[in-house]
Parts: sequence; structure tokens; C-alpha cells
Amino acid sequence: MASVVAVQEAGQCGECTHGAREGHRRAVAAFLAKRDELATGQGLPVALSHSSVASRQWVSDELTQSARTVADRSREVGEAWLRLVWCRTLLVLWGGLAVLGLGQTVTAIGAGWTAARTAGLLAALAVAGLLTGAARLHRSRGGLLAPLIGEDNRLSTSRAIATAWVLLVVFAVLVLALQLAFASTAAHRDKLIEGLGLARGAGVLSVLALVCAIAVVVRRVVAVRVLGKRLQKVRADRPRPADLLCDDAGRGSFADVQYTLVSAAAAVFALVRLARRPEQLPDLPWGLALLVAVSAMTYFAAKHAEGGRPVVFSVVRAREAGDLDGPIRTGDDIEIRGACFVPPGAGAPDRLARMVVRIGAVHVHVPLIPVSGGFANPTDTVLTVPVPAEVEPGRVDVQVVTASGAESNRCVIDVTD
Repeated sequence: MASVVAVQEAGQCGECTHGAREGHRRAVAAFLAKRDELATGQGLPVALSHSSVASRQWVSDELTQSARTVADRSREVGEAWLRLVWCRTLLVLWGGLAVLGLGQTVTAIGAGWTAARTAGLLAALAVAGLLTGAARLHRSRGGLLAPLIGEDNRLSTSRAIATAWVLLVVFAVLVLALQLAFASTAAHRDKLIEGLGLARGAGVLSVLALVCAIAVVVRRVVAVRVLGKRLQKVRADRPRPADLLCDDAGRGSFADVQYTLVSAAAAVFALVRLARRPEQLPDLPWGLALLVAVSAMTYFAAKHAEGGRPVVFSVVRAREAGDLDGPIRTGDDIEIRGACFVPPGAGAPDRLARMVVRIGAVHVHVPLIPVSGGFANPTDTVLTVPVPAEVEPGRVDVQVVTASGAESNRCVIDVTD
């Protein structure tokens, strides 16, 4: 019944998702066409052609407005995707249960059906039922993916691994409990209770405790570093499976990849041990448990060391070919050189348009300067902004505010009349 409901709702959600994706595709195509057109100087109003500053500002405003439309369509796609993915995760869940039942039936040919096989199927059915109920309650947040989505709207590697180990241990305990309920002799019951002893499950329980602690501590470390302005976080439009193996910018992350691979290998070993000896908890060897611990510590160290706040190294007067050298005056362009101006995940045009430079008491939005295939301004290391007429002559501070809201250090410049 749950699968039928999931299929019906998946069809309805699929139509909504298709419409949202089509709207997003059209918005992206319109933005790219406008960016490339403006990059070649086409489409500018004739009244602005005499002023490079005014035309640049008009181009930036037009691209910013178009980029916000793309961002709105992208958020709609993300919301529709979450409504759709909960149905698909249930189909995968119950499909896996069907595969387990088929595998149990095939392997029972010749070996015979046992109480352990019945306990395994009933335990899997119980876990699937509980997960289905939880997914339905959180269907607007992705169903089964809801506990794995972090505050930045990305799938969390540490939460996914901890959840996998929790489900594995819960399944193993249910298998033992059901076998204990079916046991007819005292000797068999004593053997099953002995299988729950610490001597049998010390390895797998240690790994479970470690990965759960990593999931909790990493969340706290990231929150503290963001609040302490040592890490920049930008919210994603929607979770993606690649988040489990990539950083916020979508690049492959060594720490995430190795943690996922090592944990997956250890979990597979534990499942094989449970299948071979269903009368006890998986006896994970201490060597394999230590391997998971080393991998987890590597992941934690990488999370603790990643990121950085924006830093301004210097501010100079921007000079075009043919200009004379001179001091910074109101109306001139200044070039801000530094690092970490574009945090990971903030490379989208609407995020770039949120960057601001504070010159004294005046807030100057960083103009988007299009070129074929991208933007010449802003970049991660250089920003170019005009000094507005509202800036008073004298010594003023220059400070960068990134799309994540992080503020850089202050750099003092002299503005002359």
C-alpha cells in the first residue's frame, strides 16, 4: 500500500517538478543570452553610451535582476525536488526489501529455510515500516533525506554515515530479538543472549559511538566557526547526492570521499558477518574499527581546518590604458586585492550581486562586469568598485562584505578632492 501511494504521489510531484525545471531552464537561457549580449556591448541604451560608469551600472543592475529571477526559479525547483524525492526514496526502500526477500528465497534453496531468515525479513519489514512513517511525516523536507540535510540545505556526509550505522545496528538487534522470540529451547535462548554481549559487539558499538560523535561534534564545530567569522557558509538551493562527496563549491573533497568509502566498506563487512552469524552482533575486528577511527579523525580535522574569512591585502587606484597616475579621487575605480571574496557555493550570479564594499560610511554594491562565458568582476581575489561622490575626502576605511555576510579586515585609503 505504501508503495502504491508513493507511486501515485510521485506521478503528481513529477509533473510539478517538470514545470519548475522548465521554468528554471528558460530563466537560465534568458540570463545567459543577456549576459553574452551585454558582454559584447549590445543592448545598451543610447542615452548611457556616453558614460562608461553609468552604462556599467545599468548592465550590472540588469544582470542582477535577471539573476534573481534565475535564483527564484532555482528555489522552486529545489522545493519541487524535495516533494518528489521522498516518493522515490520510498520506492528504493521497498524495492530493496523486495530484493532482500528474493535473495533470501534463492539462497534458501538447498540450504533450507531457517528462523534466522524469517527474523531477517521481519526485521527489515519493521525498519522499512518505521522509515516509511517517518518519511511521510517529513515529505515536504525530502522524506528519508530530511535527517541528512544540514542547515546549509546540503546533504551532510557525517549525518549520512552515522545514520547508516544506526540503521545497521538497529537491524542487527531486531534480528536477534526476533530469533529470541522464536527460540524454543533454553540453550538457544542463552546463545542468542550471549550474542548481545559486549565481547561480541565491542567493535561495531565503538564504531557506532564514534561516527555518531563525529556527526554531533562536526555540526557544533561548523556552527562555532561560522559564528566566529572563521568560516563562510552559503545556503544551497537544494540538496544533491554529490554533497556527500564534494565541498560546498561542488568540487570533490578528499576528506568526504575517504570517510564515505572506508565507512561503506566497514558497513558491508559488518552486514556479511551478520548474514554469516545471525545469532550475534556483527563482530567487527578491531583493525577495521581502527581504520574507521582514522578515517573519521581525518574527516574531522579537515572540517576543522576548512574555510577562511575574507581578507583585504591592499587597495589601489584602478588604471586603464592611457590614464595618468595619480591619487584616488571620487569617481575613480579602486581595485581591492585580497582572498576569499567569493566563498564556496557563492559563484552564482545572484550571490555575486550581493557583495558589498563599505567605503567609509557608504555601501557600494560590487558591479557585475560580464565577459563571454562568465564575469570579469567580482572574483575571489580582486574586486573593482567606483568611489562614489558621497565619500568625503580624507582617510577612509575600505571593507568587503561577502555574499555569506562575512566582513573582511579594514584597509585605510586616502581620498583626495
